[in-house]
Amino acid sequence: MNSITKHKNHPAEIARTMRLATPVIIGQLAVFSMNFVDTVMAGRLPEKEIALSALGIGGAVWSSMLMFVLGTLMVVQPSVAQLDGAQMKSEAASQTRQAFWIALVLGVPFALVCYFVEPMLTWFRIDPVIVPQAASYLRALAWGAPALSLVLLLRFFSEGTGNTTPTMLYGVAGALLNIPLNYVLMFGKLGFPALGTVGCGYATSIVIWLQLVLLILYIHTHRHYQPFALMSYLEPPSWPRIWSLLKVGLPIAVAIFVEGSLFVGAALLIGRLGPVPAAAHLIAINFSALMFMIPIGLASAISIRVGNAIGRGALDAARYAGIIGVVIVLGFQTVSATCMFFFPELIVSIYTDDLVVAPLAVSLLFYAAIFQYPDGLQMVAAGALRGYKDTRKPMLYMVISFWVVGMTLGYNLTFNQGMGPAGMWIGMIAGLTVASALMLARFHRTSQKFIRQAQQPV
Repeated sequence: MNSITKHKNHPAEIARTMRLATPVIIGQLAVFSMNFVDTVMAGRLPEKEIALSALGIGGAVWSSMLMFVLGTLMVVQPSVAQLDGAQMKSEAASQTRQAFWIALVLGVPFALVCYFVEPMLTWFRIDPVIVPQAASYLRALAWGAPALSLVLLLRFFSEGTGNTTPTMLYGVAGALLNIPLNYVLMFGKLGFPALGTVGCGYATSIVIWLQLVLLILYIHTHRHYQPFALMSYLEPPSWPRIWSLLKVGLPIAVAIFVEGSLFVGAALLIGRLGPVPAAAHLIAINFSALMFMIPIGLASAISIRVGNAIGRGALDAARYAGIIGVVIVLGFQTVSATCMFFFPELIVSIYTDDLVVAPLAVSLLFYAAIFQYPDGLQMVAAGALRGYKDTRKPMLYMVISFWVVGMTLGYNLTFNQGMGPAGMWIGMIAGLTVASALMLARFHRTSQKFIRQAQQPV
């Protein structure tokens, strides 16, 4: 941790990081608030246990696909940040144009898996009462999948250039549009039929396409992007350059997919226990995920700052940016863990007043409070490593942590030891703890290695 002692102005560095992170955090919170609003509104539908369960199961499948697409395209962020730091703006734009072809290809299977998901849900032995609604919800979401791939591409380009404002703008705009669209389509207003959870899926798809239009207009017209000239022309695909992006991006995608699959797997396995445990789990994981938007925003900011510092050749500053990220996330996670530990009844009451679901959800929030720390630490460490374009070892660490440790332990405790949903949450805590330890150690070694290599005589 020598980098901390070399930089005296810690408050100024924290302030610079937060200026970059805050719009991303607000944008992530706004985007996730759509899911939060969906869940709260579904809790007011007839047969709310089934509606909440269908939303939870469908959302888990959607998230697993989204995480792979997001992870693959996330390579754009550190690539653009490093090139921007080196004052190679036209090359940064060219890299993004090549990533456009990746985004275009990824959007198709994303949509197809969501549209034809019902056999997979049956194969996972989800309660048959839940499957039809969950599958219909995903079919409605599938129409927004191609647009979401392009939204992510433009978002990571913009963040890589150091402008995180668009993430906030499209997130807030989407959240504001989602509420009336949900109301109209879910409950059958203005002459539309009452579609329930399916209406929620269509509302989300419409919002995603509108967000894409907003992002295109913003990047095309804002003066910040003029030196990049991103949309001046369309480049034909260059397979060597696309492959160079994929070599870094695919390990990120696998790592994020593996992490997400732990939570998806938990939702699907708890879905076997019936609508009440599935609904209680959805409430606890939904609020946890809402709080997780803060570490995600911080991780993006840290990745940008690390990548930009490396592009400038300031390797000590790159390490320091990662350390500051760890300090900041510990503060935020303390706040979120405290809220979950001391006010679980208040949190659950936002979602439901069901006398059967609510007590179980309250008990699960205790476990959610515990995993705030390892979850935040592993996310920020992963963001710093992406800034270094160090992605292969972190991918292996995620497989070990989440599949070997988390899923194995969670399954055993839930079904073999008869602990129910709590067993799966203990497994998730164990997996996250192992991941945070491995990722922090990797960041320490990688950042030190870069500094040593720079100090060696040529």
